[in-house]
Order: sequence, then structure tokens, then C-alpha cells
Amino acid sequence: MSAVSANLICIPTFNERENISSIVQEILTYPDFDILIIDDNSPDGTGEVARLLSEKEPRVHVLHRTGREGLGRAYIAGFKWALEQPYERIFEMDADFSHQPRYLPQLLEASMEADVVLGSRYVRGGGTVNWGLLRKVISRGGSLYARTILNLPYTDLTGGFKCFRRQVLETIALDDIKTTGYAFQIEMTARAHAHGFRIKEVPIVFYDRIVGQSKMGLNIVVEAVWKVWLLRSSVQTQKALPRQSGTN
Repeated sequence: MSAVSANLICIPTFNERENISSIVQEILTYPDFDILIIDDNSPDGTGEVARLLSEKEPRVHVLHRTGREGLGRAYIAGFKWALEQPYERIFEMDADFSHQPRYLPQLLEASMEADVVLGSRYVRGGGTVNWGLLRKVISRGGSLYARTILNLPYTDLTGGFKCFRRQVLETIALDDIKTTGYAFQIEMTARAHAHGFRIKEVPIVFYDRIVGQSKMGLNIVVEAVWKVWLLRSSVQTQKALPRQSGTN
């Protein structure tokens, strides 16, 4: 495959038929990005909508998976697909407009000097819209909890709007990552940090989804609570790599 751009956005989907066309069309207004939709055999027909989008637009690609294995496994499949192509930067974002495409240029710009860019709700200029108090407490508390246990300096460890340089995903042992949900996002950042990659946070405002149902459940939160302790021992055994010099 000949990539149209050097940048790929991975969008995992499960029952996002009402959102996927709109988010794809908005992303396509930015010429620097290709899109990979990773669909976990959505019963609402999201995969078929994605297929039709890919037939009309060469910048849109689809990875059809046979079952629902969780967000983390979907992203890993997408990352592996991306590494088989000549993409230099691989992004992850949600399909439901909670991650606004208008922030993509800022994440891309930040990646010129960083190996991993985190779209952060908790640095100056970031925030959330239409969140209840409980969700705010869970999100902020989860990031603080993981930050403390893993001794990481980043304010938003559970967010899923990110950019990775290719070398990061080539270095991290993707097959060793078994987490999903919040824990997956924490683990990816923790492993990148342990390898000495440069990580930068840029502010984003996170909007609660308007259409469709949230995929976050109590099991995802519970997983993050106990798996952070496993991550602590795991990432501490990694041999840190020298920091890489800035490239384009």
C-alpha cells in the first residue's frame, strides 16, 4: 500500500454506526491524516458502513475483527497493521466525537519534538464537558492513583487521544500488553516512559458523547486499579533506551 500521508489515525469501533461517517468526514478535512477503522464485528452494522467509506475514499482503511476483545486488543491490532505500512506517526482516538478532530494539528505539531503526545484534559487549557461529578472523580482520581504508584509526571494517564512515533510502537513489546480500557492507556504511556521516550502533554477539551452508549463500565475501572500494581513491577524491569534526538 502506498500511504497518502505519513500519519495514521486508529479508530476502534463497536456499535458506532451513528457516529463513524461523521467523524471520518470531519477528519478527512485535514489532509495530513489517513484513517484506520478497527471494527470488532459490531452487530449494528458499523463494519459495513466503514467498508463503504473505505471504497469511496483511499485515505480510509478498515480492519475487520471477528469478535469483541476489548479496546486494548483493538488498538494493538491497529498498531500492528500500521507498522506493516510506511506510517511515521500513529494516532489513537475515539469515534464518538469525545476527541475532537480539531485538536489533531496540535498533536501533530507537538510530535515534531516528542515521541509520544498525550491529549490531556488536566493541563492548563484542557477540560471536560457534560461530565457528572462521579465521572470527574473517577477520571482524575484514576490518573492521580496511577501517577503516584508508577511515579510518572503526566497529569492525564487514562486519556485515549494520543500520538505515537513509529519507533515507540516498534520498541514496546505489543504482544506483552494484555490490558484494556483505562489500564491499556496507562500501560502504553508507562512503557514508553520506561524506555526513555520523550512524552509531552497538550491540552484538549473532552466532550461526553452525544450519540450512542458509553463503553466504560465498572470492570474497566476495577481492572485499572489492580493492574497498575502489576505494571509497576513490569515496567521497572525494562531497560531504558537512550533518549532519541529530535527528527521530523
